[in-house]
Amino acid sequence: MILKRFYDDKLAQASWMIGCEAVKQALIVDPTRDTAFYLEAAKAEGLRISHVTETHIHADFVSGSRALAKAAGATLLLSAEGGEDWQYAFAPEDGATLVRDGDSFFVGKVRFDVLHTPGHTPEHLSFLVTDTAAADLPVGALTGDFVFVGDVGRPDLLEKAAGVAGTMEAGARTLFRALQRFKAQPDWLQLWPGHGAGSACGKGLGAMPHTTLGYEKLFNWALRTSDEDAFAAEVLRHQPEPPAYFAHMKRINRGGPAPWTPGEVPEKLDAARLAEVLAAGALVVDTRGADVYAAGYVPGTINVPLNRSFPTWAGSLIPFDQPFYLIAEPGRIAEAVRDLGLIGLERVAGWWEAGATKAWAAAGGRLGETPQLSTAELQWRRDFADVAVIDVRGHAEWEAGHLPGVPNIPLGALASRLAEVPRDRPVVVQCQGGVRSAMAASVLKAHGYTDVSNLTGGFAAWKAADLPVETGEPAEALGAG
Repeated sequence: MILKRFYDDKLAQASWMIGCEAVKQALIVDPTRDTAFYLEAAKAEGLRISHVTETHIHADFVSGSRALAKAAGATLLLSAEGGEDWQYAFAPEDGATLVRDGDSFFVGKVRFDVLHTPGHTPEHLSFLVTDTAAADLPVGALTGDFVFVGDVGRPDLLEKAAGVAGTMEAGARTLFRALQRFKAQPDWLQLWPGHGAGSACGKGLGAMPHTTLGYEKLFNWALRTSDEDAFAAEVLRHQPEPPAYFAHMKRINRGGPAPWTPGEVPEKLDAARLAEVLAAGALVVDTRGADVYAAGYVPGTINVPLNRSFPTWAGSLIPFDQPFYLIAEPGRIAEAVRDLGLIGLERVAGWWEAGATKAWAAAGGRLGETPQLSTAELQWRRDFADVAVIDVRGHAEWEAGHLPGVPNIPLGALASRLAEVPRDRPVVVQCQGGVRSAMAASVLKAHGYTDVSNLTGGFAAWKAADLPVETGEPAEALGAG
């Protein structure tokens, strides 16, 4: 048996390839849209992708299962669990094989036993893997968003992201019962999860690529908890706000993702077109670093740095239903377009290299700057001037500790809650370290706010200066597990 993990740092997402050397076939589990990547990896191992599957209808990226199965001529296996509302709409058209709890299938001499493991989503499956050429007991389990290293899949996304009201509590209890059933598996069982640290599909994921069930029974808070009421309360407490694009992903992945070709870069535009595009009201996203952007940007643009968190914040700040434009550093436009395509943002109408900002200034355009305040400067303003401070961190972060009297508007919700941000006095935005607040400042400026500053170092710098802090709801559970 061959086992290979593919990990996308920006999505904090793992796909898996399990192959059988005897017949030179392989199964791919939870692929992204970059199908060529898996085909090349299988070829390098001397394998043909014969089967493709996924653990559930994903919310954080566009699934590549459908496209990969077509490209490889492979059998597509999809969940038949979860009830009528959670069936894959494209399954009949694609001739997919539907599998349920208790089913099994083979890839060569490797057997996969299907387990229904709901809670994160109603249709969620896990797969027990047995290398029958060497053993008659399973060696591991592909757990998707069911069990992670140190945590479990969050059961609140259907309600918070997909808008299915009243499902959080029921999902939490369903997840508890699924975990109790799963704990009966042998302690030696290796667990191969679908996400790592940084994923918004849980609240305290570990960074290790895999674990064992026995280890998780000892150290994962969710598997240590034996009381259903306590589990339900804990698993729902302090979950971070789901990125705004999650609702779109559920819809796209259930209905059937359209074909997509990674690496297709849109037209590079002349710098002179920048003024025309902005005057027409189009969205222009500057992907330079936050510090570089703050030192000189074209007014009307917003800043989403092309870093590890780029897909998360792009998916929260860029509309899916209209064209948009990019500004990118030399050599990085293909990376930005690929990252956006993985979450379904494909309507890039054109782009400029970062030098377009200098060309804008050389042609007489005024470059904007975002003032950076130290903690001492902010403290003075709060004592002696009329200033509004907005905390754009997640609500759980805010509850754990915040500047006295400062309201919380998470970055992903800022554009829809502008009415709560005063226009009659200076505004200072802050987050944990200064990056999210830099993006927030650009959003406010693009919506007509003229006097906006960013707190350098954010809340971390405020605490380090031993300045007053308030807490909301007790936050002992933050980072549990």
